[in-house]
Amino acid sequence: MNEVTLTRMKQMKLHGMHGAFKTAIETGKTDDYTIDQFVSMITDAEWDDRNNRKIERLIKNARFHYKATIENVVYEHARNIDRTKLLRLAECDFINKNENVLISGSTGAGKSYIATALGYQACIEGYRVLYFNTTKMFSKLKMAKADGSYLKELAKMARHQLIILDDFGLQPLDSQNRIALLELIEDRHNKGSMLVTSQLPVSKWYEIIGEKTIADAIIDRLIHQSHRIELMGESMRKKRNIYSE
Repeated sequence: MNEVTLTRMKQMKLHGMHGAFKTAIETGKTDDYTIDQFVSMITDAEWDDRNNRKIERLIKNARFHYKATIENVVYEHARNIDRTKLLRLAECDFINKNENVLISGSTGAGKSYIATALGYQACIEGYRVLYFNTTKMFSKLKMAKADGSYLKELAKMARHQLIILDDFGLQPLDSQNRIALLELIEDRHNKGSMLVTSQLPVSKWYEIIGEKTIADAIIDRLIHQSHRIELMGESMRKKRNIYSE
């Protein structure tokens, strides 16, 4: 009877229940539970399994470059990171409110790590996240324009609750990239959140975007109800190299 039940659980893709039931049989603990306790135990196991697989799927679909966690962020005074503020952002309420996060700082200051850590945390909380290197995103959208899939690509991006644009502002935007960014941000205004990292302070973004009218529209939407993190101090990469010598 147990083998038949295990087989049916597997066929119905109840992997969590299957694993918990099988373990209980193998360890001889099936008699340690009342019926309602046993049902509760295997139900919890199924819920945990499905939730973990959902998180793994969200993380995979986000296309992060590496794994990062809020727990591993270095809170040095010189870096100008408000621990309380970052931990509040990690609760992801800013996504529920369709707010943005803007992170600026010099090369190696840890912008991408913090952005990725917040993105990972958002996946753990069940949000759909999409990570982009900004330059590569613009290249992708240009190719989409060329092959006629541009609107489809924008619609796909709009389905995500958080979009991360890493390394914004490495080079001035041309007219096509400028319009693409405006359309992306307009699609998300009051409907989704964006997390943008840049080596440049926000005040310098006007020069990078160009075309004052469009720059005003883009920046106004980005900074409206946004959270700002301005990293300071030496490159974390240099410090890691020093400590490893």
